[in-house]
Amino acid sequence: IATEIFKEEGMEVYWAHDGQEAVDMFESSEPLYYDAVLMDVRMPRMDGDEATREIRALDRPDAASLPIIAETADAFEEGQRRAREAGMTALTTKPLNTHALIALLAEHISEK
Repeated sequence: IATEIFKEEGMEVYWAHDGQEAVDMFESSEPLYYDAVLMDVRMPRMDGDEATREIRALDRPDAASLPIIAETADAFEEGQRRAREAGMTALTTKPLNTHALIALLAEHISEK
């Protein structure tokens, strides 16, 4: 559902099945190809925190500045702290409020 809403807003959406695939997709893309990443915190093979750390550690011009938005069911301060420490730009909680998420993405994409 969220994908369809994002597409209606004119966004192009790519899916990674797990954290490792997200890192691989970013690493193999041209610099500045992605405007933002919506990163699920709990994924198989590599969780969102580790995937974010791996992306941030890459030697490319957009690795440090790419907006990475944590998507989590953990609304507690501890989960928010872990996301920030991993290098996430912002955090949104599940269930997703797509209108708030679109506004969050627009805020961080416009800062690029």
